[in-house]
Amino acid sequence: MSQNVRVRFAPSPTGALHIGGVRTALYNYLFARQNKGTFILRIEDTDQNRYVEGAEKYIFESLAWFGLDTAESPLKGGPHAPYRQSERQGVYQKYAHQLVDEGKAYYAFDTKEEIDALKARLEAAKANQISYNAVTRMQMTNSLTLSKEEVKTRIERGDAYVIRVKIPSKDEIRFQDMIMGWVKAHASTLDDKVLLKEDGLPTYHLANVVDDYLMKITHVIRGKEWLPSAYLHVLLYELLGWKDAMPQFAHLPLLLKPSGKGKLSKRDGIALGIPIFPLSWEDTDDKTQTVQTMQGFREDGFLPEAVLNFLAFLGWNPGTEQEIFSIEELVEAFDLSRVVKSDAVFDFEKAKWFNQQYLKSTDDQKLGNLLQAEIKRQGFVTDFELPKLTQIAALMKERITFLNDILKDGLYFFEAPQVYDDKTLKKRWDEEGRSFVENILTELSDYSGEWQAEALHELIHGYIDKNELKMGKAMPALRLALTGLGGGPDLMGIIEVIGKAETLQRLKRILTVV
Repeated sequence: MSQNVRVRFAPSPTGALHIGGVRTALYNYLFARQNKGTFILRIEDTDQNRYVEGAEKYIFESLAWFGLDTAESPLKGGPHAPYRQSERQGVYQKYAHQLVDEGKAYYAFDTKEEIDALKARLEAAKANQISYNAVTRMQMTNSLTLSKEEVKTRIERGDAYVIRVKIPSKDEIRFQDMIMGWVKAHASTLDDKVLLKEDGLPTYHLANVVDDYLMKITHVIRGKEWLPSAYLHVLLYELLGWKDAMPQFAHLPLLLKPSGKGKLSKRDGIALGIPIFPLSWEDTDDKTQTVQTMQGFREDGFLPEAVLNFLAFLGWNPGTEQEIFSIEELVEAFDLSRVVKSDAVFDFEKAKWFNQQYLKSTDDQKLGNLLQAEIKRQGFVTDFELPKLTQIAALMKERITFLNDILKDGLYFFEAPQVYDDKTLKKRWDEEGRSFVENILTELSDYSGEWQAEALHELIHGYIDKNELKMGKAMPALRLALTGLGGGPDLMGIIEVIGKAETLQRLKRILTVV
């Protein structure tokens, strides 16, 4: 592209960042990087009534976990700072009053009771629109129906007012969306939206347009739920005289719940027991007012790279059979023209599959480091240092879906089994199996060579061959003694990891208790 691409991710700190918001951030990030542009984070916090303490920090931490670095943000600053809308209040007031002066907006002094009365009249008349618009505005208390003198008097004595946009009733608003194609709406279907609230803060609509203009945003990539607002935003660009600087719009398909019926919400996460937030979040139930912790993808054991790969495919496809992409490959392959119009089903099983693939392909050393970090995060107690943890991770990586499966399914690495699998006991723990464990205990006790998987394999398998034992009888009994289970990763690798003393102790225990 010839222009300097500038895109922004502009979440509101009204709660935890939804995973759909992460997808929006990802698409903006990929588009910016592919076009050697700038990716900006802007916090849209003008709705102070819905502001949630800790939500802004959560946004920063989530983007950091995913590695979606921004060039300009409230934390980094930049040429168009500040990047927090609550710190830009005076900027918006200037443009709101400019629109009033030009006859494109007006002061509205209506009380809540007057607004409620308007709605009641419209409902009683079974009107097609229950709104403050080109028809109803002339029935209300505003600078279009009051004299200039009265408007001035009201403002000077401190009467509360808002500034509303004056929608041109006969215009048609149309624009070409990069995903949805040509879209249009007649101005008569739009409300005279509030641009500046009583507290002097702007609404989302005014702040969004003003900031995008001043920050030189070239492309607005956001969810399809904002498409109805886009008509007003396009109109505001025209009313403010910025039509030539208007960014291109791209409205992304919605994320649907796993059933495909309805938009994915936090209630679906609770009901289905699946994460819909990147990190865990404490949320207060609206009805019961009880605090509940909602799991995040990170806490459920997902790798951030796997989640990004999964999210990339929710609405986009590369046009090839390839499914596993590194972030660099996504930057290379991503194309907004391949984002589909139809909404995307949030298939959690597919997310798990992506995580499996990433774990399998992760370098053993890196996986060991991740396991060490997970152990620390969980407060799990072990004396194992990184080399041992790396061995464990390497042995388990083909058998797990989540990183923390190692601590659940591979608990025997860290502590001796206290119970033994009933099915394996009944099927494998007979006189032949017991005898083998007794004899191999003696062999291992007397063994003075290197305690490594290859040497141990030679010793144990050599004993089995020499004594003409059945491998299918001997090895399951040994595995049961050491892990308490009937299956698992390479047994010789397990024996090497837990060490000689622990191996002998576990063999003695099963002979004592079973």
